[in-house]
Amino acid sequence: MPISATGIWTKRSPLRRYRGGFSFIELLVVVVIIGVFAGATILSVGTLGSDREIDREVFRLRTLLELIREEAVMQNRSYGLLFSETGYRFYIYDPQRLLWFEPIDDRFLRERLLQEPLSLGLRLEDRDITLDREFDPEALEAPQPQVVLLASGEMTPFEVAFYRELDGGRILLSAALDGTLEVSEVGFDVQ
Repeated sequence: MPISATGIWTKRSPLRRYRGGFSFIELLVVVVIIGVFAGATILSVGTLGSDREIDREVFRLRTLLELIREEAVMQNRSYGLLFSETGYRFYIYDPQRLLWFEPIDDRFLRERLLQEPLSLGLRLEDRDITLDREFDPEALEAPQPQVVLLASGEMTPFEVAFYRELDGGRILLSAALDGTLEVSEVGFDVQ
């Protein structure tokens, strides 16, 4: 037996092999399983989207309404809001001509369209309003907004539901007459 200067045997047996690993087949099976789960997750998020999309759209509309309400009071001007199932548009009221007109070159008041599969539902005075899928070009020539923000700070009471067509998740944005806005996750049945 060979012994080193420290007195420890240093020769290793060439027949002794380490057998504590995974085979190539086992690793391949694990990689395939992870790939299937990752693919399913990516496809479901791509189809259904995340709740962040709905939250972002609700936050955007709420913020715009708060901003426009303040602007209406400061400028003594009335604003209107017209909804479709796929978006909303803002209008300004002209009291001299007695009509609503679309603001030009105003990035805050531009038309907002939702990405599919997000949709909107509207309720006024405890009635579900049937919305067009998209804005009708003829109706846009002489628009009649469903919601009005008055120069006094008051607005038409309404409830707008943001929902996803495939899974039915809904978030409700409610507005009171005094302009108070409230967000809840309890929606209503949209036709």
